[in-house]
Amino acid sequence: MPPEYVRGHRAADGCARGRRLVGMSLRLSTVILPVHRWHEGGRDRWRRAEELGFHTAYIYDHLSWRTFRDGPWFGALPTLTAAATATERLRLGTLVTSVKPCSPFAA
Repeated sequence: MPPEYVRGHRAADGCARGRRLVGMSLRLSTVILPVHRWHEGGRDRWRRAEELGFHTAYIYDHLSWRTFRDGPWFGALPTLTAAATATERLRLGTLVTSVKPCSPFAA
């Protein structure tokens, strides 16, 4: 993109909108940490993100989070599965997916 369009106006006249930026849309995303039980506010957080118009909601798949180490930290994939059943348009994803043992025998 030429530099004269970068700020939404042409450098030549200082106030005319650049044609290339007109009609652009902004998509906002959010991160929802998996620290709330589904029936104690977890579901409501995902629905609220959709109601607020967020395009995508992400979740972390860390083994722990320093400030939440003494509380629950739920798995990303089960939480995303539940979020998919509670929302209609919200796109879902993980920001970080850990390579960790998920064997039922590793308990």
